[in-house]
Amino acid sequence: MEKKGKSLKRINTTQLIYSLLIIILINIIGSYLYTRFDLTAEKKYSLSPVTKKLLKQLDDIVYVKVYLEGDFPSGFKRLRNSTKEMLDEFRAYNQNIQYEFVNPSAITDKKTRNELYKQLVEKGIQPTNLQVKENGSTKEQIIFPGAEVSYKSHSIPLQLLMDQMGIESENVINNSIQALEYNISNVIRKLNVRTKPKIAIIEGHGELNRFEMFDITNALSEYYQVERVWINEQVSKLTERIVSDSAATKIQNKYKAIIIAKPDSAFSEKDKFIIDQYIMYGGKVLWMVEPVFASMDSLNNTAQTVGITNEINLNDQLFRYGVRLNTNLIMDIAALPIPIITGRVGNQPKTSFLPWYYFPILTPVEKHPIVKNLNAIKSEFISSMDTIDNGIKKTVLLTSSQYSRLVNTPVIIDLEILKTEPEQRLFNKPFQTVAVLLEGEFQSNYANRLSTEISKSEEIGFISKSKPTSMIVVSDGDIIKNQFHYSKGNPLPLGYDQYTGQVFGNKEFILNCINYLCDDSGLITVRSRELKLRMLDKTKIEKSKVKWQVINVVLPVLVIILFALVLSFLRKRRYTK
Repeated sequence: MEKKGKSLKRINTTQLIYSLLIIILINIIGSYLYTRFDLTAEKKYSLSPVTKKLLKQLDDIVYVKVYLEGDFPSGFKRLRNSTKEMLDEFRAYNQNIQYEFVNPSAITDKKTRNELYKQLVEKGIQPTNLQVKENGSTKEQIIFPGAEVSYKSHSIPLQLLMDQMGIESENVINNSIQALEYNISNVIRKLNVRTKPKIAIIEGHGELNRFEMFDITNALSEYYQVERVWINEQVSKLTERIVSDSAATKIQNKYKAIIIAKPDSAFSEKDKFIIDQYIMYGGKVLWMVEPVFASMDSLNNTAQTVGITNEINLNDQLFRYGVRLNTNLIMDIAALPIPIITGRVGNQPKTSFLPWYYFPILTPVEKHPIVKNLNAIKSEFISSMDTIDNGIKKTVLLTSSQYSRLVNTPVIIDLEILKTEPEQRLFNKPFQTVAVLLEGEFQSNYANRLSTEISKSEEIGFISKSKPTSMIVVSDGDIIKNQFHYSKGNPLPLGYDQYTGQVFGNKEFILNCINYLCDDSGLITVRSRELKLRMLDKTKIEKSKVKWQVINVVLPVLVIILFALVLSFLRKRRYTK
């Protein structure tokens, strides 16, 4: 018996040693082979390959100072916790990610606290005012749902809460959580960029000037080298020709993408040809072309103006690429209000804000990364467009609302329509396409139209079918135009409407368009990720509130009592024997 006990002891000791060796071996292997397992249904804790690649490139500390800390409602707590979880996930792949959560409102000295508030706003971190119920009363609480990201000698603000008009607060929080990986990665990308690609803003055809595009140019400069280019019928403006040692000529594009913003005069055939060949060599274009000319400037002194066809000589080219711009204007009940004098109070004019149906507000509903979770976008005198079946992949990005109508040119635009309620039966042309993404191999607009001398010229290097590329066509140029302060005259942020005080998503839309066209890293595709929020049914909760309270309080007590009774019975039975 003693011998058997010693043998069993030896076996147990051997098993313990083997177990310890296996654990040590696993730890050694784990130090060289890193992996993580995400068991959530939507892979909530899994970073995209693009983000992981970006993190591997970091060779210094990325310090994230998050100002979303304190005692606030549950929705913001979820955003705060999700931000921390995402930063932990980033840190798991690169220890250079460091972060800190601070509460700006915790400063007791009012002057110091207000000074910090002012500094945060100047840095671009916008506050949110909350109405919080406490002890039966309501008080105002200021929070800063944002962060400051620093890398080497540069810092960039990061807004964690996304502004979305017309969206319930819970969905705004959920959309903000979904966008965390993209927003954090995008800021790190901007801080870590070594060489900025070049993009060009085309001019020379009455396009928007540098002041009208002041804000978007500054925003694009964070990602790209932005140049303004007047083609002037010179083939070397968009492409360059490199002669090799073998005397062969190599043609390549100078710019990653070009922007054509609201031209109002005709393009020459040579300029069109240069743009066409830029596309054939893989160039990307953001077209913002208005087929109808109409302006609010004409309504300053009179109640009427006329919308006429905008003859800019691009219809055939865009048709060949896959889009037809229609010579009409969209009227939409979902429209931007404008200030109108509706009467007088004493000697003072009375101003009212009325929806101007020619300024549709475009609410993105598509799931494409360019427009997903974007705020509403304001437009001015926008037209509809049709897509052509030419083998090119087409993705509709923006449409008008369900209550829209079309008026064909020439159209009389009259402010008098603001004085009457719209007849809803007339707004029967819903969801008119106003922005579309085209992707594929495009046919040249000049295929089979050139002389042999030009088409065979090695210097010109004509090709009739493009490399795989993409372009975006928008039927409104004002989408990219910033307003000017009505008294001071300085340019305002793109998307900000000084009359209503609302901020629209125009800037983010343009940035997303260019980032998508130029994005070799594929980072923008992270925006298509969707995290399902399992929301509780508030109505059901209210109905069965008492039942669940009783279950949560009484059931655990009953389980413990039952367990104690069973244990007592078993012990009594055992010792009675």
